[in-house]
Amino acid sequence: MDVRQFSKFSGGSIDQYSPPKNFELVGQKLTLEMDDGFETVLNFTGKNTLEWSVAGGAATTEESYECLKGDPTTYLVTYELGGVDPRACHTYVIDMENMLVTRIIAEIGNNPQYPYLISTAFEFGAIKQEGVETPVYPRHGRSSDLDGNIMEWTYGPTLTTVHVYYCSNFYRITYPTSKLKEMEGETFNDAMTEILKGLPSSDEPAVYIKIKEGLYLTSITEINSEKLIGEKMGFRSDTLCFLQNYKRFYAVGRGFGTSTLGEFEGPIFITLGAYGRFVEPTEERFKKMLTDPNPFLT
Repeated sequence: MDVRQFSKFSGGSIDQYSPPKNFELVGQKLTLEMDDGFETVLNFTGKNTLEWSVAGGAATTEESYECLKGDPTTYLVTYELGGVDPRACHTYVIDMENMLVTRIIAEIGNNPQYPYLISTAFEFGAIKQEGVETPVYPRHGRSSDLDGNIMEWTYGPTLTTVHVYYCSNFYRITYPTSKLKEMEGETFNDAMTEILKGLPSSDEPAVYIKIKEGLYLTSITEINSEKLIGEKMGFRSDTLCFLQNYKRFYAVGRGFGTSTLGEFEGPIFITLGAYGRFVEPTEERFKKMLTDPNPFLT
């Protein structure tokens, strides 16, 4: 998909604050000892290309990748697998300070009842160092540190969302109060508001992973909305991950999914950047979003 078209249609400049690509890993060959027992190799052959392979698996494969930095020593590396149907995306957080790694494998088409549904699998590991025995711990890991917090993320001059991290495996989304007032009367927003009435709430599964102090990876996948209103909504089970730096209040990330919105129909694979700030739950609607029960759970 033309990112500029997607950006314009989805509310404007969703990718505008995405930083320039980072090329610091060019020329490096990283061997990752993953906890699933399969050694993975990432060989950064150029500014846009890398080769990856899994020991005992398929031969080396070349892909076009994107690399963004979450802090001075931590990289978000992501690529969509070429020539693979159904589609798949690999995303790595490469933590050179602690020589640790987190991987997300996102795949479309594993559910025969919902062919657009995206599944995500997470794995942790360490970066192998020559002459050093790779330790079995510590590792990056799932975290509840963000529970009870509300963050406002701004992706560009016209697009801001509010994420409510009310528990350690779900999140909720809304817009700033000022933005809600601006959106009233706009044809697209009014249509989307009507469509979203088909959902009991905005709850979607989320994964929160602590990379290091002040740096977290959050992953959100639109599963409930895909099952209930996917065709009407048009954005089909999109999955987003953000490497969030709470010391700088900045995040980098990637979006992966599918659009079935007429002239904008096609695959979505984009990198993102956002500036954030904490929101105090002084408004009644924010208080409710922190405490209301999840209607998707018993």
